[in-house]
Amino acid sequence: MSAPTPIRVLLADDHTLVRRGVRLILDGEPDLTVVAEAGDGAEAVARARDTAVDLAVLDVAMPRMTGLQAARELSRRLPDLHILILTMYDNEEYFFEALRAGASGYVLKSVADRDLVAACRAAVRDEPFIYPGAERALVRSYLERLHRGDGLPKRAITEREEEILKLVAEGHTSKEIGELVFISAKTVERHRANLLQKLGMRDRLELTRYAIRAGLIEP
Repeated sequence: MSAPTPIRVLLADDHTLVRRGVRLILDGEPDLTVVAEAGDGAEAVARARDTAVDLAVLDVAMPRMTGLQAARELSRRLPDLHILILTMYDNEEYFFEALRAGASGYVLKSVADRDLVAACRAAVRDEPFIYPGAERALVRSYLERLHRGDGLPKRAITEREEEILKLVAEGHTSKEIGELVFISAKTVERHRANLLQKLGMRDRLELTRYAIRAGLIEP
């Protein structure tokens, strides 16, 4: 009887050493194999479209497109692809945003050697994976929201505004951003003004600090 085909994994992280370490963990398992790697979210989307993969493991903070943005795009384009978020951020908001984006699991890099393999297997079985220690806090928080009638936390900004915010924080001009996302510089300026107003901020520096806190870019 032949062995079952290993789960084909796409691994996306902008740090080569992190990818190497995670690959060692996954390739060390008989039922998992890394078949593609990417250094940012946009490359991850491209690789997933031209390579046969079962599972995408995405870092949150990456250049060009974050892991959460890539997860949304992959969920739309490849609805059968399983998605797992790998992050250094122990953050409730990111966890709920990862679920919204189509991910079935959320693993902290600090304990990847302990949790990642189990999370990959759970994701492919369509089972949610929450890193140990987070369940009680998340359930308590969710029940408190339901008691108040709030439900899940709402997004502070739209997906397009998040895309613009990331590029602004990375230092791109309005003209450059417009060319990257195929809108006019004037429209970029309007998005930036909306961001400042929504978030109660005054300038690009404050937007950049927000982007760092939100995991869109690294400090």
